[in-house]
Amino acid sequence: MNLVTPRRLEPILRSLERAVEPGDLESVIIQFRDYFRIDHTVYHWVSAADKQYRCGTYSPDWVARYVDKRYLRIDPVIQGCYQRFHPVDWKRLDWSGKAVQSFRRDAVAHGVGSQGYSVPLRGPNGQFALFTVNNNCGDADWERFTRTFQRELILIAHFFNQKALDFEPERAPNRSQPLSPRELDALTLLALGYGRAKVADTLSISEHTLRVYIESARYKLGAINTVHAVARALSHGLIVI
Repeated sequence: MNLVTPRRLEPILRSLERAVEPGDLESVIIQFRDYFRIDHTVYHWVSAADKQYRCGTYSPDWVARYVDKRYLRIDPVIQGCYQRFHPVDWKRLDWSGKAVQSFRRDAVAHGVGSQGYSVPLRGPNGQFALFTVNNNCGDADWERFTRTFQRELILIAHFFNQKALDFEPERAPNRSQPLSPRELDALTLLALGYGRAKVADTLSISEHTLRVYIESARYKLGAINTVHAVARALSHGLIVI
C-alpha cells in the first residue's frame, strides 16, 4: 500500500471545521479514506441508551446486515475496544469462537478488509465511539502504516468525535478551565511532534515539571491522555501549529 505524508491531514481538519451538519461528516470521512489510500474509514457512536450513529465507507448492504443480525453484541472490535482507552489493532483482539468466526467470514464477504485499527473514544453522558480504519493488505504493510500514522489517526479520531458531539442537540457546553502559558507552550511543542525530553529542554524545565504541566492541562481539558489533550487544545483554538 502507498503511504502519504502526514501534512495531508490538514485539508481534512479544515473540512471538519467547515462541517455544519451531521451529513457533512460523510464527505469528510470519504476524504480521509482517499487521502490515506485505504479501503474503509468508519465512525461508530453508541450512547449509554444504546442509540447509535455511524458514518463511513462500508457498503450499505453490510451496514444493514450488521444491524439486522445484531452483530453489535458479538463484534470483537466493539467488545474489545470498550475495555480500552488506547488504539487497538484488530489482530490483538479475540476472534475465537464459532459465532465470532462466522461474523468475520460474513464481514469479509461484504468487503470488510482483513486489517483494522480502531481508536476508542469517550465523551459526556456515557458516550462511547470508535474511529476505525480498515484495509485488505499484508501484516507487514499494515504494521508499517499504523506505526507511521498512529499520531495522525488518533488526532483525527478525536477531532471527528468532537465535531460529532457538536451536533448533539442535548449536549451541554464545555466549561474548561483556562490553560496557563506554560501548559500552552508544552502542548504546542507536543503538537509539533517534539518528544518530552526535547520539550523540557526547549522550555528549560525538568521532565518531572513538564509532566506536571501536561497532567494539569489534561485535567483542565477533560482529556483521557496527552494526545487527547493536544487534540482538544487544537480543536478549541487554544494552540495553533
